[in-house]
Amino acid sequence: MKLGVIGGGAWGTALAQVAASGDRDILLWALEPEVVDGINSRHENSTFLTGVPLNPAIRASSDLRDLDSCDAWLVVTPAQHMRTVLERAAECDKPLVLCSKGIEERSGRMLHHVAKEACPGAKVAVLSGPTFAHEVAKGLPTAVTLAAEDESLANALRDRIAQPPFRIYVSDDVAGAEIGGAVKNVLAIACGVVEGKGLGQNARAALIGRGFAEMTRFGLAFGARRETLAGLSGLGDLVLTCSSTSSRNYSLGKGIGEGRSAAELMSNRKTVAEGAFTAPVLARLAREKGIDMPIVDAVDALIAGRANVDEVLGALLSRPPKSEAV
Repeated sequence: MKLGVIGGGAWGTALAQVAASGDRDILLWALEPEVVDGINSRHENSTFLTGVPLNPAIRASSDLRDLDSCDAWLVVTPAQHMRTVLERAAECDKPLVLCSKGIEERSGRMLHHVAKEACPGAKVAVLSGPTFAHEVAKGLPTAVTLAAEDESLANALRDRIAQPPFRIYVSDDVAGAEIGGAVKNVLAIACGVVEGKGLGQNARAALIGRGFAEMTRFGLAFGARRETLAGLSGLGDLVLTCSSTSSRNYSLGKGIGEGRSAAELMSNRKTVAEGAFTAPVLARLAREKGIDMPIVDAVDALIAGRANVDEVLGALLSRPPKSEAV
């Protein structure tokens, strides 16, 4: 199975590195000319993944048509640009492995729905889990979930991509794998705020626990299975991204907690903190379904500038007591 990777950011490059193990040819599409040149001429992506020598079997292109010959694509574009990129591709009726995390802001659609709308003939899988790109690219041990409704497709993709340090567990719960990855990005911003504000480890642990409750309520309402949400693509990813400034979402929240505005922080970034775009649509979908998600609402208010950190903290801490099971 010949794989193509759509997206030349840190995560797309790291996945190309995994897939190229054993010197298997990988073709990576990147929007940025300097990324294409760096990969082809120096076997590095100094723009997004500095300090990691890349397998020479990885070749880069800025022309999507070059990926037509691939048997399957790993789609690693920012979530808000996935539809546009896929609609530009002439030959996208092949298996698509969605490796981005988020919800399309303008439509409120999950990414597997977006991919099916853009490429109606394609079979869709989701790859998600606790993954920092620089660790994956260096070959450090990592475990992820690969979810597809077609069991044979999931197994074939697992067999092609997995390596001893990159362990893949298969599932047929596409919604669960995707929802965990989308919601955790928003909760990671909240945990970053706790760090930036100096509220302590007790507060961060409490937020992870109550955030997981929000993730579970939302996921169950949208067809996910509880065990998927408690697995690698849900709780596992939540713990990772709520614990380190290597997470773009966590570092964004930390800056907000230190007193800077979300708009200022995001304007200076060359990488995307997907949680900032997911927060408003996630909050909207939760309200429409009557799902209680106070932490997500708080992050939405911070990102939109409707409230400051002290105001959202006051609102969260003054909520009436309730059963933990609710």
